[in-house]
Amino acid sequence: MQTIPLSNLKLNSTGVIKEINCKSNIKRRLLDLGLIPNTEITPIMESVSGDPMAYEVRNIILAIRKEDADKILVEIKN
Repeated sequence: MQTIPLSNLKLNSTGVIKEINCKSNIKRRLLDLGLIPNTEITPIMESVSGDPMAYEVRNIILAIRKEDADKILVEIKN
């Protein structure tokens, strides 16, 4: 399967989180919010400027900045 940054996942496509390479304080916050490896995540909405994006993960919606989404690696789910 192909691994890409979360920021490159197309709207309404589902990916599975494989790795988070953010700074430790941001990484801890993302992990606390449920973004852990092997969790499905779906981009559902893009802001007018394109940053941040809204993602659905574990039945909640999170806004994640592009600079952080670039460091989250996901596998595209077929």
